[in-house]
Amino acid sequence: MSRFDLQLSRREWLRLSAAGVLGASMSGWLENLANAVAGNPERKRSCILLWMNGGPSQMDTFDLKPGHKNGGPFKEIATTVPGMKFSEHLPKLAKQAKHLAIVRSMSTKEGDHSLATYYLRTGYRAQGPVQYPPLGATLSKELGDASSPLPNYVSVAPVTFISPAAFTPGFLGPEYAPLIVGNQGFGFGNAPDYDRALKVEDLQAPNDVKREQVDSRIELLQGLQRDFVAKHPGVPALSHQSAYERAVRLMRTAASKAFDLKDEPAKLRDRYGRNLFGQGCLLARRLVERGVPFIEVTLSAINGVQVAWDTHQQNFDQVQKLSQVLDPAWSTLLEDLEQRGLLDTTLVVWMGEFGRTPQINPQVGRDHFPNAWTTVLSGGGIKGGTVYGKTSPDGMEVKDKPVNVPNFLATVAKAVGVDPTKQNMSNVGRPIRIADAGSKPIEEVLS
Repeated sequence: MSRFDLQLSRREWLRLSAAGVLGASMSGWLENLANAVAGNPERKRSCILLWMNGGPSQMDTFDLKPGHKNGGPFKEIATTVPGMKFSEHLPKLAKQAKHLAIVRSMSTKEGDHSLATYYLRTGYRAQGPVQYPPLGATLSKELGDASSPLPNYVSVAPVTFISPAAFTPGFLGPEYAPLIVGNQGFGFGNAPDYDRALKVEDLQAPNDVKREQVDSRIELLQGLQRDFVAKHPGVPALSHQSAYERAVRLMRTAASKAFDLKDEPAKLRDRYGRNLFGQGCLLARRLVERGVPFIEVTLSAINGVQVAWDTHQQNFDQVQKLSQVLDPAWSTLLEDLEQRGLLDTTLVVWMGEFGRTPQINPQVGRDHFPNAWTTVLSGGGIKGGTVYGKTSPDGMEVKDKPVNVPNFLATVAKAVGVDPTKQNMSNVGRPIRIADAGSKPIEEVLS
């Protein structure tokens, strides 16, 4: 049995749920369905975005410049791909190099955190009245299943205050809004407790409230919502209604078990890393396994590094600590997906809003640098073991094959089987392409 054999409408899901067919007593049903989905040859592709809040240093991760004064103290290490070298602080990822395509020639020309975050996440500059949707909303629309009890777009531990509009569904509407789990607020300070942060709150009714009472209250509220929306149509009312319907679907099925990481073996959780990012990556794998098409996991503040990747001061100490969280989580994610037969249909994207300056400032830090930096693509749809583009020996400029934002996002779209030239109608009544006009996917990194 697979989801392709069960094309249930939203109304049918709720009817079955209310009847108890999808209740906790049948919890094994969804696990079996998830396994069938994973192995189905018609399975749609998924995308996991590993978002590096603050802008990671390319010079200290994937494009080191040993021997140059801009290079810093980190050493290069060999990977399993001849000629491809990473930072010494990414040893586990170096063993996964066959899955990675390193794009070393990003050139994006926007050095403000808020504007660059919006640009990299939507593919469009924040200007004028058009409310551009982020990549997550767009791909969830193209790849998602409206009948699924799980949301099609999940954002794990985002830092939304930097650019709030980049974490909305934009003109696609509330149906494609992300379910946000573990919002980090400002994203500064020590990381929150991961067990609490990664739970979806209020999915269980109070113990003293019977199932029949819950169903009656839900039915009453849904009726009131329908009447209100009919009389007051608009984004706020529709957003509330959409969010509520999504919560009801999660409450009434065993799908919410996807967020219970205690089901996973302790040793596997240890391998991912017992921290918010590591456990967020494990959650992403669980969601992909259950057919969620787009999940993003943010690596921001960690204990001991309170400014995420925005390393204006003490860059090397902070990047080393961040790498020690990134390396086991990302490498284990790739291994786990591969072992479960999911890597061929799951694209994993690593990026932030820009890179860091090659020059080391007086505070032993690196500043904002959008001119020449690095992103990484891995997994499904990608030709692993490749390096695309080249920067100058001092890291100051792109010397070969520059990549702009529209071209990069067009590559992401094509890798998951979505036509980047497809248009959606915007909030101003003008059709907008998924990737901006004139963009071209990087064919050399696509499989």
